[in-house]
Amino acid sequence: MSKTLLDKVWDAHTVRKLSNGQTQLLIGTHLIHEVTSPQAFGMLRDLGLKVLYPQRTFATVDHIVPTNETTEPFSDPLAAEMIQALRANCAECGIEFFDIPTGRQGIVHIVGPEQGITQPGTTIACGDSHTSTHGAFGAIAFGIGTSQVRDVLATQTIALHQPKVRRINVNGKLAPGVYAKDVILHIIRKLGVNGGLGFAYEYGGSTFDAFTQEERMTVCNMSIEGGARVGYVNPDHTTFEYLKGRPYAPKPQDWEAAVARWKSFATDTDAVYDDAVTFRAEDISPTVTWGINPAQAIFIEEKIPTPEEVPAKDRSTAEEALQHMHLKPGQPIRGTRVDVAFLGSCTNGRLTDLQEVARYLKGHKVKSGVKAIVVPGSQGVAAIAETTGLAKIFRDAGFEWRRAGCSMCLAMNPDKLEGDQLCASSSNRNFKGRQGSPTGRTILMSPLMVAAAAITGEISDAREVFSIH
Repeated sequence: MSKTLLDKVWDAHTVRKLSNGQTQLLIGTHLIHEVTSPQAFGMLRDLGLKVLYPQRTFATVDHIVPTNETTEPFSDPLAAEMIQALRANCAECGIEFFDIPTGRQGIVHIVGPEQGITQPGTTIACGDSHTSTHGAFGAIAFGIGTSQVRDVLATQTIALHQPKVRRINVNGKLAPGVYAKDVILHIIRKLGVNGGLGFAYEYGGSTFDAFTQEERMTVCNMSIEGGARVGYVNPDHTTFEYLKGRPYAPKPQDWEAAVARWKSFATDTDAVYDDAVTFRAEDISPTVTWGINPAQAIFIEEKIPTPEEVPAKDRSTAEEALQHMHLKPGQPIRGTRVDVAFLGSCTNGRLTDLQEVARYLKGHKVKSGVKAIVVPGSQGVAAIAETTGLAKIFRDAGFEWRRAGCSMCLAMNPDKLEGDQLCASSSNRNFKGRQGSPTGRTILMSPLMVAAAAITGEISDAREVFSIH
């Protein structure tokens, strides 16, 4: 019987079917960080339990770690306490910890792939909603809550309902100046923030076939923003080449066997999906959000919609968004003044993101009055950027070059908006208060669009700013 990748991975990791219809699923890889793990370890101690398979868990610090301090103890006592707690828990339980002094610290969803821990055909869980990022490698990866972190530490399993599968095809070639971030914002705009409820999204088509591994990661990262628990791309040559030679990837003597195994998990060509949607790459333009969820998005050349132009069920949210964002319906989004420009996050803080921006940024300057920061997604990304001159290009342009971390994506650290500042952000969420101020405003966009906003001081079309044709 023909199967999707989700079916195959699910079947391979099923321990048993539970009476309530859920599956007790083996978790091949467990990723943890400093925010959702302390309580889980505490619960284990209260129950007198140990970590069952510590070699299957990997840890790093990212959410609360400050990006503008270089020495410990950090000025934020909570950050210092949470980092120390993770150090102690990992040392006690024998868990591999990519700590700050190791040179391998960073955002958990960037560290896992760059270390070769994220691999096709596996199940991956992490106490973070954007764990769907790892699906770019042909893994079934999902975020879990703190009590589930406890369960995985104690049993290496979790109870879940198997989702349905929606195939999302994107075919054709993206126009110059249009990126993977625009693709996923367009998909969410069309399908809605709840469109993926109960589904896993399988991404494919000629556009995805041509994407780099890191572009695939950007799209899978934001699957959760469309309501899907899981987003994945079938593994192929691009996947295998990315993983080859990485620290935790199979060794040369085991490589061919690993690739053969990984290929076997790919969706069968005649598999039947629960639903399928197709988009044309040529129809997608640089996309920015105008509201308070990622589906409230428009092309840069479009005007902000009026509440009457959106479906009836979404009108109250549209009215709330317009009021919060201080935007006028029927007006262009282009030209909206920007206070802060943020380059980073698990969506767009990878090396290729920084390389693409630096390619156009050289010779430009950040507009006076705009605070622009660039936060590499890992110490590994930062080290390459420093040695290859990328960091210098950003500094010369007027960006602040920061340490690795989640930074302004969620503001559980000193990087926060103040008052009703408006931020052009390469991150994944534009919810009220997401960037640290209850009245702060966030507009999501691609990294190059963030750079264009930083240079002009307003929401701009990067294709015009950088003469991209």
